[in-house]
Amino acid sequence: MNYISLFAIICMFFITSCSDDSPCACPNVDLPNDTIKKDTFEIVKIGTQIWMSNNLEVTTFKNGDSIPQAKSEADWVYAKEYQKPVWCYYAFDENNGRKYGKLYNWYAVSDSRGLAPKGYHVASSIEWDSLAIFLGGWDKAGVKLKSTSGWNNNDISNNSSGFNGLPGGYCHQNGTFSGIGVIGYWWTSTKAYSNTAYRRGLSSNNSDLNSTYANNQDSYSVRCIKD
Repeated sequence: MNYISLFAIICMFFITSCSDDSPCACPNVDLPNDTIKKDTFEIVKIGTQIWMSNNLEVTTFKNGDSIPQAKSEADWVYAKEYQKPVWCYYAFDENNGRKYGKLYNWYAVSDSRGLAPKGYHVASSIEWDSLAIFLGGWDKAGVKLKSTSGWNNNDISNNSSGFNGLPGGYCHQNGTFSGIGVIGYWWTSTKAYSNTAYRRGLSSNNSDLNSTYANNQDSYSVRCIKD
């Protein structure tokens, strides 16, 4: 058994011992440096749901196929034109990725090869709705979901849920970027119209969790939930 599998078992043992009426985060487990990869993650129990407590960081689909990385505006526009799955760092800068994680277009989210690690899936609109309701409603959930660091402008947040929502910003379909430090958006797995899908968002100095939809060619952060 490898260290990552052992980490998952320890987390699940801890999580299942928690009550359903309060958040419960998986404890940190120290792993040897050579076993820590981009697809490792931590989890938190919020109500009856088990969420990842960090943004998705995978570079391969569930079947092992690589997800292309956009390293320039030209790469991103190519993915847009041919409707290809792709991920990138904000402003194509790996330093942003260390803090805020990766951004994915919806072609990656909806790809039949599976973006989420085994045992997890990209959360649907309904699952996000359940999260908001458990945390007191759409107008209050944002404060409880947002990380206490990483936000600009004296943000309102307490992260009482353990979700650690970060303002990773987003990439427009034309390959330009906006919103880092101010806005965090997460794709859902739910389509809206033929070329759009639903997203959930948090913004600085706002207590809301908001629900909108966006073009499939944009890129946002991704959170997964246990099957």
